[in-house]
Amino acid sequence: MILSGGAGTRLWPLSREAAPKPFMPLPDGETLLGKTASRALALAGTDTLVTVTNRDYYFHTKDTYAGVAGSAFVYLLEPFGRNTAPAVALGALCAKARGMGERVLLVMPADHLIRDQDAFADAVARATELAQTGALVTFGIAPTHPETGFGYIECGPMIEPAEGRRPAAFRVRRFIEKPALATAREYLTAGHYVWNSGMFAFTADAIVDAFARHAPGVLAAVRPVAQALRDLSTSSMLEIDAALFAAVPDISIDYAIMERAAEAGEVAVVRGTFDWSDVGSWQAVAALCAPDDDGNGGQGERVAIATRGTYVHAADRVVATVGVENLVIVDTADAVLVAHRDHLQRVKDVVGELKARGHEAYRLHRTVSRPWGTYTVLEEAPGFKIKRIEVRPGAALSLQLHHRRSEHWVVVHGVARVTNGEREFDVLPNESTFIPLDTRHRLENRGAEPLVIIEVQCGDYLGEDDIVRFDDRYGRTPA
Repeated sequence: MILSGGAGTRLWPLSREAAPKPFMPLPDGETLLGKTASRALALAGTDTLVTVTNRDYYFHTKDTYAGVAGSAFVYLLEPFGRNTAPAVALGALCAKARGMGERVLLVMPADHLIRDQDAFADAVARATELAQTGALVTFGIAPTHPETGFGYIECGPMIEPAEGRRPAAFRVRRFIEKPALATAREYLTAGHYVWNSGMFAFTADAIVDAFARHAPGVLAAVRPVAQALRDLSTSSMLEIDAALFAAVPDISIDYAIMERAAEAGEVAVVRGTFDWSDVGSWQAVAALCAPDDDGNGGQGERVAIATRGTYVHAADRVVATVGVENLVIVDTADAVLVAHRDHLQRVKDVVGELKARGHEAYRLHRTVSRPWGTYTVLEEAPGFKIKRIEVRPGAALSLQLHHRRSEHWVVVHGVARVTNGEREFDVLPNESTFIPLDTRHRLENRGAEPLVIIEVQCGDYLGEDDIVRFDDRYGRTPA
């Protein structure tokens, strides 16, 4: 089960609310979500991948998985976040409804990076053996430095020694919040503390029983949500009822279950030997690139003169640095971040400030993904907005109207099937059509090539929420 949520605010401007950290391209061009799915499906015995994510990320997630070889994909779609405990409980109830209560459920966040697949598989094999005995198992990472940004686990008595490639397992004595630096140094020296990776393994039956013992209120609130899911035992796309989900407590699996179960001696930790990163900041992203002799690294076209220890992400243009040290510079189409390496944890404050100002840059990129394709805002000013719209072959926008804007469509590439009021007709390249206010309209690509149009919007309000949908093949029309 992949838990795919979180805004990744410390990775702005590449991570945005509408396209958060799991979808952010890494230096190798892949995404964390894609890597996590591939890692899960490469494990022996994996036949079902359950992804818990927000409803708005469903199509983006499916697109990511399109290049991943796998068997059964199941999507649990949340209307809003309720933390990890309800997500895990729902996933376990889903597994039980499918007759998999005795199967081991491996829970993985979507935004972690692990490159040593063999060592990871060995740790999972060890965890699976323990989970099959009814234990609740978590994965710990041997700390390499005193880290104040991670939670820790104190290892108790050894349960299983290291055997061949399989790592050792211990009883969990306690879970510890993110420590102060001096305490983190003590943990590193002591040797029996590990970083809490946020990954778990248990049977669906065992975790549901643990909820009944340690968090009965969470389980009682989640059961009606699961019961309301249509075709829970067979459907691959399960939309969670918002009213029922609002009554579910917002609590993490660590607080709800693992800390209490550890006190009862029910939790084991596998001390993983694989590499692990939560890619939680630009410092972590920079560490993925091999630096040059001056400690500089990055992506895209860069020029570094008298520059040291600086990471540059250049998207669409050359970024030159002269006489600077220890900076992180992230250049995107509509926003630029310049930060000192010692203050990267405060990038999230930028997002908070943009949100307070009502600026869309905290939420959207200039190019925005939609189920039918993408749109890119080319220019915007009071009274008008110009977009480049690309529609995939066989895709269509919803049948909709706008109360406060008109639209002009000019076809650049492909053939547009247009619904404009009562008329339906084709628009060829270098042809156009005009959509007046309060007129039902739809854009569709029935061809085999991408359809590209330029849209000019005119009106006193040009927000994306000025849309009344009447029909939509992607489930965005209210019942």
